[in-house]
Amino acid sequence: MSAVSDLVIDGFDRVQRAVHAAVRGLDEDRLAEAPAGGANTIAWLVWHLTRVQDDHLADLEDAPQVWTEKGWYERFGLPFGEGATGYGHSAKEVASVRAPANLLTGYHDAVHDQTVAWLSGLKESQLDRIVDEAWDPPVSLGVRLVSVLSDDLQHAGQAAYVRGIVLKR
Repeated sequence: MSAVSDLVIDGFDRVQRAVHAAVRGLDEDRLAEAPAGGANTIAWLVWHLTRVQDDHLADLEDAPQVWTEKGWYERFGLPFGEGATGYGHSAKEVASVRAPANLLTGYHDAVHDQTVAWLSGLKESQLDRIVDEAWDPPVSLGVRLVSVLSDDLQHAGQAAYVRGIVLKR
């Protein structure tokens, strides 16, 4: 492993711990409880951050997504297409993400395992490779990894915050 891969893996390990802490001990109803009308729920936040990580890292790896390849799409049985990641979801779509904690963490752990396996071979020299030319400036592998990690950590923090609100009711 390189210092770069160790550093990025540490970041994704922190996301995984935050995900587990956010859902621990909550039933499906509590996970689907919004802190206010139309707000994101813990279930949606955890599902969304995991979907984005799965989608974006599978693209970087040129690998299939865990969501479809390992049957998670069918297990969740959500009312939207297999390519959905949560971007642009309405309040109604957010509310439709209902799942028990073990399903949310099971999917997250499977994505985390694939992420760590791929990142274990990451070399510093790869970070400058352009992975998305649709932006100005074009997005490098390093920038995309930081973007996904930042998004994941923000949503994990939001899930922890919603947990606090839900448990205080």
